[in-house]
Amino acid sequence: MSDAESPGSEETPRFTDKRRIDPETGAVREPAPPEGGALDPLADLDFETPATTGELVPSHQLEAAEALAAERLDELQRRNAAYFNLETQYSNYVKRSKADGAIQREEGVVSVAEALIGVLDDIDLARQHGDLVGPFASIAEKLEQTLQRFGIERYGEVGEVFDPTVHDALMHGHSPDVTEPTVQAVLQPGYRVGDRIVRAVRVAVVDPDA
Repeated sequence: MSDAESPGSEETPRFTDKRRIDPETGAVREPAPPEGGALDPLADLDFETPATTGELVPSHQLEAAEALAAERLDELQRRNAAYFNLETQYSNYVKRSKADGAIQREEGVVSVAEALIGVLDDIDLARQHGDLVGPFASIAEKLEQTLQRFGIERYGEVGEVFDPTVHDALMHGHSPDVTEPTVQAVLQPGYRVGDRIVRAVRVAVVDPDA
């Protein structure tokens, strides 16, 4: 196939030679020049312009294609929106699950602390009286360490400023040595889990002299 016939190449214009040939000599008879003018060498050549092979797309087909493209784009956008909404709902579900799990864990730790407060008070009294010795002392220490790992904290110290939100005042007195209500003695230690009070520390409080 020549370059002129290959797909995509431009077609060569065709022409027809209408000049006559002399049968005796075989020579081409040149036409006589017109009066008052020169002979046009291309006068007897009939050029044919090649037909156009491409066709224009009708307007209604173009409109249909544009409508179909718009429909597919709208469908894709709807699917993306639905996927994003589903992903957001799942993310919120995970967050709620974690928050609920943390709350349930804290409730469980608080319940354990409340159940063991009586035992912890006995251990504290035994320590104050010097009775916390031998295997019992080792067991008590391990119990307290285990509770600390779960966030159960014992609190309350002599000399703290009295705070009714975390202290339970069982006794009151006056003292010239203080300028504000102060914890004079810890009668029973308090226990808390994080910021949550399981039992407020029970204290004796002294107020400044009037």
